[in-house]
Amino acid sequence: MTKYATVGPRKAALALAALAVAGLVAGCGSSTPATSARPATSASAFPVTVGGVTLSQRPTHIVSLTPTGTEMLFAIGAGSQVAAVDDQSNYPAGVPKTNLSGYQPDAEAIAAKSPDLVVISEDINDIKQQLTKLKVPVYVMPAAATLNDSYTELTDLGRLTDHQSQAANAVTQMKDGIASLVKDVPKRTKPLTYYYELDQTYYSATSKTFIGSLFSMVGLTNIADPADTDGKAGGYPQLSAESIVKANPDLIFLADTKCCQQSASTVAARPGWSGLSAVRDGRVVALDDDIASRWGPRVVNLVKDITDAVEKVPAS
Repeated sequence: MTKYATVGPRKAALALAALAVAGLVAGCGSSTPATSARPATSASAFPVTVGGVTLSQRPTHIVSLTPTGTEMLFAIGAGSQVAAVDDQSNYPAGVPKTNLSGYQPDAEAIAAKSPDLVVISEDINDIKQQLTKLKVPVYVMPAAATLNDSYTELTDLGRLTDHQSQAANAVTQMKDGIASLVKDVPKRTKPLTYYYELDQTYYSATSKTFIGSLFSMVGLTNIADPADTDGKAGGYPQLSAESIVKANPDLIFLADTKCCQQSASTVAARPGWSGLSAVRDGRVVALDDDIASRWGPRVVNLVKDITDAVEKVPAS
């Protein structure tokens, strides 16, 4: 979910739980970006056409208007080619952050950065067409619906930036890291239940979303699933406090610690919540909003947060 991901609620931040699931994870739980060192450019790699955009040569002035895209570019070693990023991109440290907006993209402001490639998550206000008219190539990488989508986007960016091998390594590290974490989760006769909070008005994400699929991989049961059986909420239903209390989840995951200052103590202070087993037994997990809303290499960190929480719950 990067702060522009595809959620409807929590307006843009949830609504795009994407642009809302990152430097490269060099192994389980690590968040060290890949080095920018790279071999000499291979002239034979260009021209290249990926995702409907054609580049005649290796880009050197990339503008990223999606935090996930920014994290992916730096993760595959293309950071030195990134000239500017949007106002929500904040990882890794030292990215060339500007006041450019992915929510309200301004073609003239973007063009003023003299980009030879622009990376976006949402084609808001027909920004792709506007930039194309200005002869600026645009690659659109929508919020991933599956992990395979994330792997594809990393691979695409690797081809567009001439970092194919680094992108392949990033994908391999994600796959291996996630597989290792999931493999080590102890099997239970009765699956644990969980509530995933997008904001303090009880918007959540079902198992059919990108974020929900990560919890399903670990064998958890989502209490939000019954609230969107017809899919009308797009996988992001708003629950009620009463329904959450009634479900009494074994674990509560907060993805609103930065945006909304939620914590184990604020959850415990909610009427009727202090008696929930997750609150009583210290199983309220504070997540990093950014990592939880972006779909790049740091997804491995998120899966580790989930598996760590599960492993702390005694087997019944």
